[in-house]
Amino acid sequence: MDRMVDFLSDMQNIVMMLAAIAVFATVVTLVGPLFAGNKFAGRLKSVSNRREQLRKQNRAALEKNQANIRGESKGFVTDVVSKLNLQKLLEDEGLHKKLMQAGLRGQGPIMTFYFFRMVVPLLLLGAGLAYLFLVNDMGKTPMVRFAMAFGLGVAGYYAPGIYLSNVAAKRRESIMRAFPDALDLLLICVESGMSIEAAFQKVAAEVGSSSIELAEEMSLTTAELSYLGERRQAYENLAIRTNHPGVRAVATSLIQAERYGTPLGTSLRVMAKENRDMRMAQAEKKAAALPAKLTVPMIVFFLPVLFVVILGPAIIRFQDMGN
Repeated sequence: MDRMVDFLSDMQNIVMMLAAIAVFATVVTLVGPLFAGNKFAGRLKSVSNRREQLRKQNRAALEKNQANIRGESKGFVTDVVSKLNLQKLLEDEGLHKKLMQAGLRGQGPIMTFYFFRMVVPLLLLGAGLAYLFLVNDMGKTPMVRFAMAFGLGVAGYYAPGIYLSNVAAKRRESIMRAFPDALDLLLICVESGMSIEAAFQKVAAEVGSSSIELAEEMSLTTAELSYLGERRQAYENLAIRTNHPGVRAVATSLIQAERYGTPLGTSLRVMAKENRDMRMAQAEKKAAALPAKLTVPMIVFFLPVLFVVILGPAIIRFQDMGN
């Protein structure tokens, strides 16, 4: 036990472990996409499940099922959240919208979120207290150590929300990379005489190879157009789930075309051009910021190498002259 405490207290060992963890995370990040399978089929299966759910809601059959299921256990996580009433104690008003934007639907992700919002702060608080009071006090007073551990617990409380925001941001980027091309396909389908539902379904099948998330959203919009009472609600849900100004503008145009009877082709053509311009502006913005971002890596990694290459031979020759 004393050897373990000495090992964990040595700052050199801590730095070595952190470096090993960083190397492992880098390898997993680089190699992980090579082993990732095609998730398109699974995504479409979840959309079909959502379609079935909408059909059941339309037939008003969920109330009876909910009454029958209410007393049954749904798993450890759900039991813990229900018994501790975490949905009220740790209530998050915007959770449903955040989960939709992250591509997570149903009751399971909600229960999982509240479960981790309770567990992660306790784990980080306990780990912080154990390390600071039993392994390495870092030369701090007990009050400071307790405050540091409490800060870890607070960070653990917000960690699930930050994770959801990151997942939603990555999903939104994937959608917007393929959205202008999808709009062009949608315009072609509409002008060829397809209905908007058939056009959405056709485009969803075509863009699945470039963006699974966009194919999922368009398939879900097709299901909502078929089974929701108001068609405008389906377009509004699409704008809420993607949370992007370009998609929101397209949804607004589709709603106005439905309401006032304006041609869909004209609206889609204008929206497709605006989204292409928006994607080009974002690319130009990233390109303009690239020199500033490269300044620090060039100073840290390139300049020392240049000094070694330039001054190295001179130093070696000077040493030889001295000998």
